[in-house]
Amino acid sequence: MILVFAEHQNGKFKKATYEVVFYGKKLAEQQGTTCGALVLGEIDDAGQLGKYGADHVWHVSNADLNHLDSQQYVSAFKQVVAEKDVDTVIVPHSSAGKTLVGRLSVALDAGVVSAASALPETDSSFSVIRPVFAGKAFATYQINSPKKVISLTGNTIKPEVIGDSIEVENIKLDLPAARVIIKEVKRTEGIIPLPEAELVVSAGRGMKGPENWGIIEELAAALGATTACSRPVSDADWRPHHEHVGQTGIAIRPNLYVAIGISGAIQHLAGVNNSKVIVVVNKDPEAPFFKAADYGVVGDLFEVVPRIIESVKKLKAQ
Repeated sequence: MILVFAEHQNGKFKKATYEVVFYGKKLAEQQGTTCGALVLGEIDDAGQLGKYGADHVWHVSNADLNHLDSQQYVSAFKQVVAEKDVDTVIVPHSSAGKTLVGRLSVALDAGVVSAASALPETDSSFSVIRPVFAGKAFATYQINSPKKVISLTGNTIKPEVIGDSIEVENIKLDLPAARVIIKEVKRTEGIIPLPEAELVVSAGRGMKGPENWGIIEELAAALGATTACSRPVSDADWRPHHEHVGQTGIAIRPNLYVAIGISGAIQHLAGVNNSKVIVVVNKDPEAPFFKAADYGVVGDLFEVVPRIIESVKKLKAQ
């Protein structure tokens, strides 16, 4: 059986959860088995995971599990894996998933591949592909152990509704006492988090100052995109640090990444070069970013961006 981690926040499943459920179902079909989802903490309508391929949903409805405690979570997985005869565990390659993946590998005595970017090949062996060298190449890893753990890179697979909601089985587990006390949680609300965003508009020092950021926000609003920035911009406090994308910030892989006034240093490219389509706007025709771009516009961003905004609005009005 395949078991996936159904991550949620504020009582709602994350986009990455639907991706791992659908990925888990496809892997289960390859292996002629079923896919189960483990939900830890309080949430309504956990049965909706059946729409994306879950054959079983096991729910531990305990308010103490609303926030990640890796010791408790790993203990929960270990018990379910043993009881349900699970051979492969899949978690999102999110901050929570990154915290769990190594611990799960040790607890289950399992081989592990993090940041998988495709379905495993299971015809003659269990082989998993993941990006290496900051996304410049791909490597194939073979897992030979009976138990396996995979973390799935976001936006690797597009989840589809392939079924209906299913009945949820509420279970009780013998979990250790929490060793982490959550006193306060601060989150940025009202925007799609960068790791989950499919459209991202990003800008750099070419903006000349924070007072000019209005056109970036206007373009993002027109596209329905999330805003981001380069490291020098966040270091200068032009933009909040949670918007910093790149090797030392957040690594993303949206369907569309629009880079405005960013030169394209290797550290920035390392965090965004897995984007499916990259559009670059820069007045320097020699900017390194153009080598990685699918589309490029050489011009003054203060002239180009307003025209893009106008075109997007006209297109949407039609």
